[in-house]
Amino acid sequence: MRIAPLVIPALDRAVHRLTGGRTLLSSRLLPSLVLTSTGARTGLPRRTPLACMPEGPRTAPVAWVLVGSNFGRPGHPAWSANLLAHPEAEISWRGRDVPVRARLLRGAEREAVWAEVVAFWPPYARYQARVEREIRLFRLERR
Repeated sequence: MRIAPLVIPALDRAVHRLTGGRTLLSSRLLPSLVLTSTGARTGLPRRTPLACMPEGPRTAPVAWVLVGSNFGRPGHPAWSANLLAHPEAEISWRGRDVPVRARLLRGAEREAVWAEVVAFWPPYARYQARVEREIRLFRLERR
């Protein structure tokens, strides 16, 4: 929990750059993408490799769910604040850049998707149990 948040994103960014956006190391465990969002305070582009849950056909998802677990740490990840401030973003998905719009999931919709996310990757339930905050879920839809 201490080392992973520092090492995994750095390695993913390097591999993603070296392979022209086609590969992420973390995708060996879970489907992954690179989110390019606008910094909430700086307004600068921020690239963040993230695990995701694709929705729709495997070859051409219609949306992606991002889980703001922050590896089970107490605070929300910075990328989630960026999406709240600037929902228009872009993802790199399997070597293709896709413009997306992020939407924070709430209420019954969030609960239904949370059940899907935990079935998809059970460690998310442990992350939620470790923190008092409600882990943010975002749906990224193609623009």
